[in-house]
Amino acid sequence: MVKKISEKLAKNYKNKTILITGGTGSIGTALAEELIKCKPKAIRILTNDENSIFEAKQILGNNSLFTYIIADIKDRDRIRLAMRNADIVFHAAAMKHIDICEENPFDAVKTNVIGTSNMIEISLLENISKFVFISTDKAVNPTSTLGASKLLAERLTKNASAYKGRGKTNFSIVRFGNVIGSRGSVFQIFHELLKQNKSLVVTDSKMTRFIMSISEAAGLILEVPNIAKDGEIFILKMPSIKISELAKSMIEVYQKNINKKNNSTIKISNSRNGERLQESLITEEEIPYCNDMGKMFKISNIQTGKKINSEQFNSATAKKMSKSELNKIIQKLLEK
Repeated sequence: MVKKISEKLAKNYKNKTILITGGTGSIGTALAEELIKCKPKAIRILTNDENSIFEAKQILGNNSLFTYIIADIKDRDRIRLAMRNADIVFHAAAMKHIDICEENPFDAVKTNVIGTSNMIEISLLENISKFVFISTDKAVNPTSTLGASKLLAERLTKNASAYKGRGKTNFSIVRFGNVIGSRGSVFQIFHELLKQNKSLVVTDSKMTRFIMSISEAAGLILEVPNIAKDGEIFILKMPSIKISELAKSMIEVYQKNINKKNNSTIKISNSRNGERLQESLITEEEIPYCNDMGKMFKISNIQTGKKINSEQFNSATAKKMSKSELNKIIQKLLEK
């Protein structure tokens, strides 16, 4: 659950029509759950997956403010209808899995790049007030189709204002690390293996990732439209973990609290195409434009003139999450 929304933040969403693409995903439903508390005029939840709408309704319940829309972001005409008279757009729809994107690069580009281009262009034509694109740290110096397609989508979003003329649309980007517990995340993969009493497969014992919870991700997204100036990128300050440590902790917590008879172990495999050992939050070229905002970083369009320690931007050298904190998070997720 996201921490209680402040009255000031809630006012920015009151009586607004909000569209969430990829709205039936983990982050999309978390956003919808929190936005409903802000008394918006309407929340449109867009997805191209009929089954996920059924599942989302079980989580969100029946509320007259929710409208579920089946649409594909590659379909410009359908997107324009979905976006008509909306005030705020949270664009989370994407192909997100490295291996699937590598196996289907044409579709990854059509969805992540052309689909985002459609969203941006229709936002401009419909004069949407605020557009937030949900990106990933894999867009930083990309080595995969996923990362490269997300980088292009970031660039489209960052420079979209060049086309708005007298329009009012404010474009911003949120760049995430790994969202633990989200649909299709490594946590879910490991959890399924634990339930089957199978070994947890880790690519490399040295592999590290930045980690954040679904609630932290949703909380950052909700704040961004209200503080963003055009074309900025926001990154939550996150600790990193070794994936091998995540696997080890999950086994420990599962065997202690769920199934003492489980005898899963860790198996080291070979890296997949496009997968790297460490992730970076910010490129070297972005560092001069990076602002420390307390709980997050902001990459603006103006150089700051301030020196920032670049070690915190690499998952290998950034502050690590403590084992006790990691175990606590794992325990909560396993209890769901």
